[in-house]
Amino acid sequence: MASNKILVIDDTTVVRVKVREMLPPGNFEVLEAKDGVEGLNFILQEKLSLIMLDFLLPKMSGWEVFQKVQADPELRKIPLVIMSGRKEEVTEKITEPFEYFEFLGKPFDQKQLIGAIKLAMAKAKQPRPELVSVGAAVAVKNSTVATSGAANGTVVAPSVANASVTAPSTTTPSTGGVSEAEINALNEKIVKMQAEIDGLKKQLTQVVTFIKQKIK
Repeated sequence: MASNKILVIDDTTVVRVKVREMLPPGNFEVLEAKDGVEGLNFILQEKLSLIMLDFLLPKMSGWEVFQKVQADPELRKIPLVIMSGRKEEVTEKITEPFEYFEFLGKPFDQKQLIGAIKLAMAKAKQPRPELVSVGAAVAVKNSTVATSGAANGTVVAPSVANASVTAPSTTTPSTGGVSEAEINALNEKIVKMQAEIDGLKKQLTQVVTFIKQKIK
């Protein structure tokens, strides 16, 4: 029985076979999945030592599989190599640098494959922040207030960086906490900032329109 299992999730048979043939001899078993759903089932059912995940897959995309893996505190510890023929497809969803997984561009040779696996193994060992359960309270930082009562009353200004406020309709001041008056003051600031941004956007649109007319 192989002590290690490597899962290759790719909808192209050639790629799966290529990975299998390029891997050096060792005490491991290579599992193959041709789509995201089949791959996720393997991830949930098997004890894996490495996942090689194509980013574009039928039935369930590699991005969706990645999100489900990262949402599980145990699964996200598995070394991961994401594969794609176009790196921009990955960076559109996940910004660089890739801290906890390794990227492998297609096509690749044996040296690149082995190198990616080694880096993925090393990155998987790095300490990571603990996952915070949905609804848990978040401390106030950089003018951002978030509490577990979001469903009761939310004030959000999406276009204002570092200034989103989420607060329950009734806030009870506590030692070291934020009072209702302070939250209301933050909300007023956000509204003013949003109005200023909207005004700037309108001015910018007018300038662009003017320039286009001049160019014609």
